[in-house]
Amino acid sequence: MSTAVSTSVEQIRKEFPVLHQEVNGKPLIYFDNAATAQKPKAVLDALSHYYEYDNANIHRGIHTLAERATSAYEDTRKSVGKFVNANETEEIIFTKGTTEGINLVAQAYGRKFLKDGDEIIISQLEHHSNIVPWQILADQTGAVVKIIPINEKGELLLEEYRKLLSEKTKILAVNYISNSLGTINPVKEIISLAHDAGAVTLIDAAQAAPHHPLDVQDIDCDFLAFSAHKMYGPTGVGALYGKRRLLESMDPYQGGGEMIKEVTFEKTTYNDIPYKFEAGTPNIADVVALKAAIEFIQSIGYTFIHDHEELLLNHANKVLLDIPGMTPYGQASEKASVFSFNIDGVHPFDIGMWLDAKGIAVRTGHHCTQPLMDWLRIEGTVRASMAIYNTIEELDIFAEALKDIVKKFKK
Repeated sequence: MSTAVSTSVEQIRKEFPVLHQEVNGKPLIYFDNAATAQKPKAVLDALSHYYEYDNANIHRGIHTLAERATSAYEDTRKSVGKFVNANETEEIIFTKGTTEGINLVAQAYGRKFLKDGDEIIISQLEHHSNIVPWQILADQTGAVVKIIPINEKGELLLEEYRKLLSEKTKILAVNYISNSLGTINPVKEIISLAHDAGAVTLIDAAQAAPHHPLDVQDIDCDFLAFSAHKMYGPTGVGALYGKRRLLESMDPYQGGGEMIKEVTFEKTTYNDIPYKFEAGTPNIADVVALKAAIEFIQSIGYTFIHDHEELLLNHANKVLLDIPGMTPYGQASEKASVFSFNIDGVHPFDIGMWLDAKGIAVRTGHHCTQPLMDWLRIEGTVRASMAIYNTIEELDIFAEALKDIVKKFKK
């Protein structure tokens, strides 16, 4: 992916209309990117263009609008295939997001192939969307869920992981990057070890997609899911990659239009992949806009993204760690641009409300990782998650705001 030579943070910020506003009388500082990223004009324009000129249902129509809509929808599939380096375009399935992708694999693969006593391995770092579907599957099949522990830095203990692996291990499902702590997991090694044990692997790449290049052939995962809205795209859409041989072995996740070849009252013949898993009218406009989000990331390049976000994280550590009462969480050696913390004597929700009054948006709570918070023995954290449009100046304002909050609560 090429890096635009003229790229600058100032130029990037101009592409995001939402950033140029005041909140509570202060210029907006948006540090809630791990929850959802803002959208550049190219994505907004793609949505608008579809509804203004190409709005029609796809695949089944022969008129011009239907053909244009179908072409745009399938162009995005090709774009996603290249984005994750899939071997075939047909290995890309459109979903509502990472959560649906994981549930699809749990039900369409796991429910068919797992049995009583089989084991599913996940990690201590997982989002609820990569915990609950496997618990549901375990209840349905009699399988057992095993957990990879972490150290105090928030890194997976690979030696303990190796001990969990056995001939009973059938599925390994872990995130690429932790949404709560920012830990970047060594997924290639994790996948290789799982394959040695004969397990099928799924990678939750929701947090990785905006920060890190995805290459499913290099890491050799069997499934990978991500959401558009984390990577500057629209909400309500995402993609699931799956190896052809596995997708073809699976039963449909949902029944309805498009996922069939022929229907009679006696029997239904299912469609080929990927359409077998895309029942009903999809989220066409947002799929079309996903392509614009991918092109936006590619125009900047992951080298620029990595370098800028590393600069931000390093500066965050510099200006935030000296704040009185500051306790950071997640100090992994390989880490994305997430800074999670608490301040002694101040509830995370209170910090979030005070920051909002100053125009600063952060996330507070358990971040859909309650088991991780329980392990840390806390209710939740304040999470500042940074993106390509954030600046050093914003971090300095953030640090001063936190110092003011500490002073207020010490009085």
